[in-house]
Amino acid sequence: MKFPTPLIEGKLIKRYKRFLSDIELPSGEVVVAHCPNTGSMKRCQQESARVWLSKSDNPKRKLAYTWELVEVDNQYLACINTGYPNKLVGEAIANGVVKELAGYAEQKAEVKYGGNSRIDWLLTGEDGRKCYVEVKNVTLLEEDGRGYFPDAVTDRGRKHLYELAQMVEEGHRAVMFFCVSHTGIDSVTPAAHIDKKYAQAFIEVVAKGVEVIAYQVEVSPQAMKIERQLPVEMPRALDA
Repeated sequence: MKFPTPLIEGKLIKRYKRFLSDIELPSGEVVVAHCPNTGSMKRCQQESARVWLSKSDNPKRKLAYTWELVEVDNQYLACINTGYPNKLVGEAIANGVVKELAGYAEQKAEVKYGGNSRIDWLLTGEDGRKCYVEVKNVTLLEEDGRGYFPDAVTDRGRKHLYELAQMVEEGHRAVMFFCVSHTGIDSVTPAAHIDKKYAQAFIEVVAKGVEVIAYQVEVSPQAMKIERQLPVEMPRALDA
């Protein structure tokens, strides 16, 4: 996936009200950019970090700039725009990059299932077999190359796990796909220290047959693409 227009480098001043950020451009001008991320963005909003913005020419937009990438710890790149992972995973599946999800005849996005949810990708084989794929963006690196999800308590994410398990019970295949949009992460595990309920649900649904896949994204200011598979670790022992 290539960015449609060249990204503009800047320096992060602060993120606030969740969806807003003040960013200093090379000219010294400070602009307000949309922050397309509902999470905590833990460790991805360091003061004075290098960031990259896109700019829209649409006069109807309230904010012309959108924050897309951030440099973490002065060495790694992470994509904070949570609108991209579904597209990246969809492209990778369609192009046969994700070998675990190859061989399906049909691929549809945002299909209703479960209660009032929509699955990110529904794959259907020529024989009618279905595979439900839920995509989650991983950008939290804490130590030893280990990436964590979620970066904040997520009741919605836990609900998605149980909905995947329900699909397995109904005889379908269900996959949790961790899209790792951070170049410094080498493995992925549920963040039990942040959301113990999510980690416990993860253990439960894996035992019921939900599959887990993690792939890392190659991130640059020019383009992004799914690059390589990463190992997934089960959560560490949970306190009673």
